[in-house]
Amino acid sequence: MLLTAGFRIFTQSPAGVSRLRKMLAPATVLAANTALPPAEENPMPQATEVLGQFIPLHYHFEMLRDSYRMKSFREAIEATVRPGDKVVDLGGGTGILSFFAARAGAEVWYCERNPELVAAAEKMIRANNVSEQIHIVHADAAEFAPPVPVDAVVCEMLHVGLLREKQIQVISAFHDNYRAAHGPKLPRFIPEGTMLACQPVEQNFEFEGYLAAGPLFQAPADQHDDTQPLAEAAVHHMVWYDKPLRSDIAWSGKFEIAESGIMNAVRFITKNALTVLLEEQRVVPWHNQFLVMPLDRPQQVEQGDVVEVSFRYEAGGELSQLAATLQAVRTGERRTQAA
Repeated sequence: MLLTAGFRIFTQSPAGVSRLRKMLAPATVLAANTALPPAEENPMPQATEVLGQFIPLHYHFEMLRDSYRMKSFREAIEATVRPGDKVVDLGGGTGILSFFAARAGAEVWYCERNPELVAAAEKMIRANNVSEQIHIVHADAAEFAPPVPVDAVVCEMLHVGLLREKQIQVISAFHDNYRAAHGPKLPRFIPEGTMLACQPVEQNFEFEGYLAAGPLFQAPADQHDDTQPLAEAAVHHMVWYDKPLRSDIAWSGKFEIAESGIMNAVRFITKNALTVLLEEQRVVPWHNQFLVMPLDRPQQVEQGDVVEVSFRYEAGGELSQLAATLQAVRTGERRTQAA
């Protein structure tokens, strides 16, 4: 089960959470001389407006309709924030996460660089009767530090695989800005961590008879009629936001094929630990959408085959950067299936 298998450690006991933190040991990475695609071969938009901190206003309203996202963050904030706490909301968008924190009794610094969003959020925060608890800050989240020490930081600039949006860069900058202003101890982060995983799949890229192999997004669910998993998902990176952060995401790992088929894509899975509740021995999770990335060279694989998947990209980079480095090949090894 994609939503649980391989990720149960997120919902186990404190000992399980401790084991999860041990997964921060360095993963197998590509050779040091394996460079990212040159800019001329993999053009990327230069305007920051197209990336995480400048999502259009109408899309932010669509995100409010995502009940899974909203309920997960509300639960995490209500379980973490206490009356009298001080909270920062980086890249605050429509202000709903600031609202959750204010409703839990916190004083909040809402920080957003998009002037259209700031104006809309200010209006909605007044309408929801929490304007006395929320300071509206029109600034780049990567340059902001609160005027006083705070208890928690909320930052949701998340995209599957930590692609496109600037979660890593913004929180890393916040580490520096906050420590320069208030000393070495960091506040708690919501989400606390992000787990990245992938798996080889056979994907149907035919649409009403038209073959078009390209990136596909899926709702985070265990089954999709057009996708056949060929192996169990494997965790390739674990990020904790109170730890030093790296923007390079590179990995090479092997999978044992469990179902025969045509390996023509790799599915990427992202599960966020919004808050770790040790006393209750649980985690409040939230999944991003799944991402299915096609392979340039589909291959027939049989049960017991071993395949190696590798990729390299920068957190916040475009999907094209992942596509240019993604490889999946049969190794020639075979493993005997248990009876």
